[in-house]
Amino acid sequence: MTTIQPAFIDFEASSLDLIASYPIEVGICMPDGTLHSWLIAPHVLWQDWSQSAEQIHGISRESLEADGIAVGEVARALNELLPEQVFCDAWTFDSFWLHRLFRAARITPAFQLESISALLDTRQVREWSALRQQVITELGLPVHRAANDALILHKTWERIAADHGALEPLTGQSRRA
Repeated sequence: MTTIQPAFIDFEASSLDLIASYPIEVGICMPDGTLHSWLIAPHVLWQDWSQSAEQIHGISRESLEADGIAVGEVARALNELLPEQVFCDAWTFDSFWLHRLFRAARITPAFQLESISALLDTRQVREWSALRQQVITELGLPVHRAANDALILHKTWERIAADHGALEPLTGQSRRA
């Protein structure tokens, strides 16, 4: 049995509205711990904005308009960098924002988005939240920034994998974007 070396992805968004929201930042943590992140320039059709979400992630719409990268460029970079499977911890939201990004870019993802739960057994699922909080405290990184959150997933995975030995993905829990 070999230890899984997963890649992780996280999105920040304009709001938590699963009809109107859109991705504003994406961060990935590669299996070796390398981080990449992009602020995403709002597509012309993306108008939703939540001041309360902005207070949480600290990213203004003005900064996205000034410094954001075009949706097509971000989607192509994700396709080039990510392995065929990538994991997230909020599959419902992350899969929605991933789909929104790639649809706006008119590109098909070259990878499959999976829930972190596909890597974990029942006991590990129960332990995940507390372990994640320990990692956040130890790293001292602000949360709700995409690259930081992807790194937190990576470090939490390393800790839980080390605590439980080599892991294989569980079958039957796969979700696709």
